[in-house]
Amino acid sequence: MIIGLEGIVEYKEPSVVHLNVNGVFYEVFVSLHTYSSIGGQKVRLHIHHVIREDAQQLYGFEHKNEKILFEGMLKINGIGPKAALAICSTFTPEQFAGIISSKDINALKKVPGIGPKSAGRIMVELAGFDAVLLSSGSTATTATTEASMALESLGFKKEQIAKALSASSATDTAALVKDALKQLQKL
Repeated sequence: MIIGLEGIVEYKEPSVVHLNVNGVFYEVFVSLHTYSSIGGQKVRLHIHHVIREDAQQLYGFEHKNEKILFEGMLKINGIGPKAALAICSTFTPEQFAGIISSKDINALKKVPGIGPKSAGRIMVELAGFDAVLLSSGSTATTATTEASMALESLGFKKEQIAKALSASSATDTAALVKDALKQLQKL
């Protein structure tokens, strides 16, 4: 099982990269976010290796939380690698976590290949997955997750919490909660 590759980019287009790893060339399917972040010749990608009876495919991601999002999508019945990659190309993991926490089905329907039925299934099966995505990110997103959970335990709605936290520029949990409470008091 291949879990990561580091090599020189020989060819690049929006959905695929050919990676030269010590003389062995790999075709790696990438999201648009990963494609746009590949700048130089040398690149390191987190890989999800799909093995089927008729093909072996590699899906590469520059950031670990994008790979976590992709793998989370694959666990949903009816969502394959193409649809999962389309979701990763449309939303960053942080944006997707916001969509899941606010239960915004209309945003999911904007993804090519995702209809109302699939969007509903994603919402149901990934309830709580937003915390996993955010906790795999930076310490600022961990603080945001902790602040969100604290405000939820106080009885505020997720939509109100998301608005209040997005207005704050604080980076630690206590300051985020304090700023959010001030914002929620105004609502």
